[in-house]
Amino acid sequence: MRELHPNLTQNWRLFLLRGIVAIGFGLVTFAWPGLTLDGLVVLFGAFVLLDGVLALALATRDRRWLGMWWVWAVEGVLGLGVFLLTLYAPDATAFALRILIAVWAMLDGLLRVVIAIRLRREIPGERFLVLGGLLSFLAGVVMFVVPLEGALAVIWLIELHALGVGALFVALAEKLRRKSTGSAPA
Repeated sequence: MRELHPNLTQNWRLFLLRGIVAIGFGLVTFAWPGLTLDGLVVLFGAFVLLDGVLALALATRDRRWLGMWWVWAVEGVLGLGVFLLTLYAPDATAFALRILIAVWAMLDGLLRVVIAIRLRREIPGERFLVLGGLLSFLAGVVMFVVPLEGALAVIWLIELHALGVGALFVALAEKLRRKSTGSAPA
């Protein structure tokens, strides 16, 4: 098997962008106290669109050397599919939105764990992918298990999920950047 980290370290900016997009989404929804469910649908749609495009960019750039490039591709297609659902069904009820987001979070989380397991010997910081994947999966499970007490609870859970996953992607990007430049940790 080819050494994987040179390719991953060259793509650290894509991981950073995914983290920034997630954190930006979390901060915007957190800072918008009067956010309605319709507003959340629009913001969430934009978030999964950007995240899906960035996942597809990783898959496309890495398909020649990564045997499981398709996992990133599936993650990207899943994000684009959820975007299309939010675009064409903006009047979804809070329950339908919660289920849609829960399914996306669980599948996205599982795919990130698969990627991390695949890369565990090749990259530093794969635990950030595992943690991000587990966080996504658990957020999805909580959305299924906890009864919907109101849209506010769902919004808070989505905000926390985006902030946590975004921070983990930024941390992974920093580790990959250090590896690409040969910098020692600060």
